[in-house]
Amino acid sequence: MFNRFKLATKFTLLLSLVFVGAIVISGFALSHALEQKAESEIGYRSQILAETMNSVRAFTNTHVSPLLMPMVDTQATFIPEVIPSYTVREVFESLRKNEDYKDFFYKDALLNPTNLRDKADEFEAGITKRFNSESGLKNISGFRDSVGEKMFYSARPFSVKNATCLRCHSTPEAAPKSHIASYGSENGFGWKLNEVLGSQIIYVPASKVFDDANRASFLIISIFVGIFALVILLINYLLKRNVLQPIKPMAQLAQKISMDEISAEEAAEFEHGKLKAIVKRNDELGQLGRVFQRMVQEIYAREQQLRQQLQKLRLEIDDNKRARQVAEIAESESFQKLQEEARAMRSKRDAVDE
Repeated sequence: MFNRFKLATKFTLLLSLVFVGAIVISGFALSHALEQKAESEIGYRSQILAETMNSVRAFTNTHVSPLLMPMVDTQATFIPEVIPSYTVREVFESLRKNEDYKDFFYKDALLNPTNLRDKADEFEAGITKRFNSESGLKNISGFRDSVGEKMFYSARPFSVKNATCLRCHSTPEAAPKSHIASYGSENGFGWKLNEVLGSQIIYVPASKVFDDANRASFLIISIFVGIFALVILLINYLLKRNVLQPIKPMAQLAQKISMDEISAEEAAEFEHGKLKAIVKRNDELGQLGRVFQRMVQEIYAREQQLRQQLQKLRLEIDDNKRARQVAEIAESESFQKLQEEARAMRSKRDAVDE
């Protein structure tokens, strides 16, 4: 079935098959590469956010907590702003009002938190265990399933680097009474300086990562499809103009020659018309055109020779015909009688003269 198509159609189909194969293969590779790029970009933004939150934490420890701690000792109600993690969480919630970060979620996932909402789940506890076992590990990122939704996470180790924080987290006896009244004496104690206590984790719905990658992939593939469509049109145009159109008259000429249907006039027309532009080319088609030109010239010369021979043969046939007609007349009875009468008349004339 494929052999029934014309050359241009075959070429277009082959290019299309190559194009579809390239789209499928490159689509998978491109999608994977763009997903990794999207992960890297979101991971990078998460790292920046984590650094920002640590800066807020350090500022709270250095400037806010020293001002509020005396009030914690004198008031019955605990002031949560004195805790850096509380400030960090509130600042992050304010940041989420920004459209670019509305899908980001922050959590200080601790093994032994003061506030149980910061309690690390089994997955987050596993991340903390990795940070403890691999001391040089600074960041872990990947995907996890959470409440029926796939999430991308970026985690950093959480540890206390300021000794003032240990007042509320060393022992219940050392903690402010308002702190004990608000959070109890069961959780958030026994912390040690520079010990990995948990993980700072920023979550982003995986759909955001995939959507960003899919949008970029769709844009790139659309551009690629558009460029390829233009390339196919351009190649078809150049193929028809530079290959198919020159081949067509040579194919017609070859067909006429094979069926012995070409005359000298047609051969001369091909040579001076359709083949004239082709033989000037320096490529393979020009070489083929010159071969056909020689064939046309030979056909023309052969036709001329045949015409001369035919004319000569006709003259010989006419001479033979006339000679045969004369012989037939000479051998006829009437001609014989006329000859006898003519001889008799000559004899009488000779006798009279004597």
